[in-house]
Amino acid sequence: MKRFVLIVVAVVGFGLIRLPLEQHLVSAQRRLQFAEFRPDLGLREQLGQLAFIAAFSGFRAIVADAAFIQAHVAWERTEWGRVLLLFRQATTLQPRALLFWDMAAWHMGWNASVAALNDRAEPRKALRVKAQREYFALARDFLERGIQFNPERPQLYESLARLYKEKYNDHARAAEFFAKAAALPGAPSYEKRFAAYELSYCEGREQEAYEALRHLYDMGERERLPTLIKRLKFLEETLNIPPDERIPD
Repeated sequence: MKRFVLIVVAVVGFGLIRLPLEQHLVSAQRRLQFAEFRPDLGLREQLGQLAFIAAFSGFRAIVADAAFIQAHVAWERTEWGRVLLLFRQATTLQPRALLFWDMAAWHMGWNASVAALNDRAEPRKALRVKAQREYFALARDFLERGIQFNPERPQLYESLARLYKEKYNDHARAAEFFAKAAALPGAPSYEKRFAAYELSYCEGREQEAYEALRHLYDMGERERLPTLIKRLKFLEETLNIPPDERIPD
């Protein structure tokens, strides 16, 4: 009985000593934004053996950087499957590294998609277009997951807006994500303009786009860029704005 009591006292004492240390560690993880990373057994399917081991150790950053470098080499060799695998490793190990998500999306949405569309080994255009769209989807997935890990930073919102604009020709979604980027601290001033530009191409939203562009125009010379003036004049014609309310030629 005495031995049992000693064991209980020892366990409780160890817990009391350990508790503040664990609380300090959790606080540090939250401060450094590591709390989002939670390795589990499913991770083994996404990572190689070395990267999987690194996920549970202090070498995540090193292995992620190595995967990023290897992905660049694979890109030079146009090994698109390997590029995809390596960027999945890098982003899984370092989800707060914006560069990894952004470059992964760029390689999938721009480089790999172009290579798929121009693949001479596939004579059927329908299959080439299908492969191209699959790479667009991979790019979108990288950016959407990157935003989940970095919701307070504007860069990936802008990249997703550009993907919708340039690859999907979806001006409404492009405007949405440019606007989301513009609303975040540290966002470049051009995000608001780009959101308004994209709105000006959306059928049925001309009035909303006109008001946004006119507001920017009225802010002063700094905002009166050629593209803004061109789109604003287009909307003035479309909406039949009275001559005395239009901007000067």
